[in-house]
Amino acid sequence: MRTITGLYDSYEDARTAVRALEDAGVPSGDISIVTNKVNDVDVEGQGNYAAEGAGTGAGLGAVAGGAGGLLAGLGMLAIPGVGPVVAAGWLAATAAGAAAGAVAGGAVGGIVGAMAKEGVPQEDAEFYAEGIRRGGSVVVAKVDDGRVPEAHAILDQSSPVDMSSRRAAYVQQGWTGFDETSEPYTADEIATERERYRRQL
Repeated sequence: MRTITGLYDSYEDARTAVRALEDAGVPSGDISIVTNKVNDVDVEGQGNYAAEGAGTGAGLGAVAGGAGGLLAGLGMLAIPGVGPVVAAGWLAATAAGAAAGAVAGGAVGGIVGAMAKEGVPQEDAEFYAEGIRRGGSVVVAKVDDGRVPEAHAILDQSSPVDMSSRRAAYVQQGWTGFDETSEPYTADEIATERERYRRQL
């Protein structure tokens, strides 16, 4: 199994990527999505991981997928350094466990650590966490080795962020790595980020 990841400025693009992966036969349980709450994703009636605790509650139970697919299991949790996020999938379950004290370290450490454990380089995992902090959405999928090119192509069809140029922009602004003790971005700061990186469609 290999882990593939995409960062998206638009939650709609990330959602499209998730659905395309599911339509291609990637099990919902092997896909995760984490998006900054500033994107106003509707999770009414679905779940709040922080409130329900790790390993319990309907919201966390829905994380594994189900009749409605991965996106039916969306719930909310708070991540130090990022703020409120909406998430679903195995990565969300890890973060929820960390938030409830079931995993050593903070929730962000749980997300970064979970990605690193599944083969995402540490510096890339920190970049993705920073991308969420700045208002983005991350899609992570575990796929069979033989399906990696197909899965990458699916993620690329949904307008992901160019990782090298975005990382270079972060570094130019003084970023050296993800810091969970940092203050979460405000809605105004995220709006400024989006304007800075607005794609010409």
